[in-house]
Amino acid sequence: MKILKMGTRGSPLALAQARLVARQLENLHPDLTLEEHVIRTTGDKNQGQPLPQIGGKGVFTLEIEDALLNGAIDFAVHSLKDLPPAMPDGLTLAAVPARENPCDTLILHDFNVPTQETGDLALKILPLGARVGTSSLRRAAMLKNLRSDLQIDDVRGNIDTRIRKLHEEGFHAIVLARAGLNRLEIEAPNTLNLPESWFVPAPGQGALALQSRRDDLDTRAVLMALEDGPTRNAIEAERALVAHLEAGCSTPLGALARAVGEGISMHAVVCSPDGRERIAVTVQGSGSPQLVGERAARSLLEKGAGEILG
Repeated sequence: MKILKMGTRGSPLALAQARLVARQLENLHPDLTLEEHVIRTTGDKNQGQPLPQIGGKGVFTLEIEDALLNGAIDFAVHSLKDLPPAMPDGLTLAAVPARENPCDTLILHDFNVPTQETGDLALKILPLGARVGTSSLRRAAMLKNLRSDLQIDDVRGNIDTRIRKLHEEGFHAIVLARAGLNRLEIEAPNTLNLPESWFVPAPGQGALALQSRRDDLDTRAVLMALEDGPTRNAIEAERALVAHLEAGCSTPLGALARAVGEGISMHAVVCSPDGRERIAVTVQGSGSPQLVGERAARSLLEKGAGEILG
């Protein structure tokens, strides 16, 4: 029997994601047993601060990567959007499972909105100066771009905590990732998906990353059973965009790539933090996903995104 140590954060969503991966791997490898190791990251230890104030890239991954490098765990399960494109020497993105729904979701408080209505209409019925909660600078910038009157306030914590704050702390609405709600099987009332065409998800949103040591070929072979080619190509394009722009957690950047035939189509957006400026591009290409991501980054820069990114 083969035993592998799996590292994960301890939030309900992180545990649900890791246990989903564990079940899938054990079903595919009947002789495999996985040990769950919960690791607290910098982002977990500083729940009271907005994310940009905590530090730079990797606030949800650095401690887990250290555990990988020192051999305390054999592989890690991350939300891919939390994993910076540049990895420490010796680590690799061993497998990328099939992606969940990558869109953002608006959850409204005390509004009876027909389920067939879309998120853009839901934003229109919010009252003037409505208070909307999010911990994401990208989401805040896109909300301000669409409705400059909105009051955007930081709201952190696990998904249940954020939904509780929606009802207890005077928010008219909050914005969350649909993938998290789906993986936790949460069906909140008055929940509407925001159209990806104008509310573009974070790079990697909805995808998982299985990270291992580069030289641990046995573990990599086990993890490869969950590899999904179209998802890998899409997120490699998105990560190339992030790397080329040198973007971090404080960058209001959205990007979503999808496999189209033999190629990749990517829509990417940069907003100024106050939402007043928005630069969007759509690129398509065949061949290397990384080249598609780099083309999208160059197109954004040619349109002036460099001034917004500073």
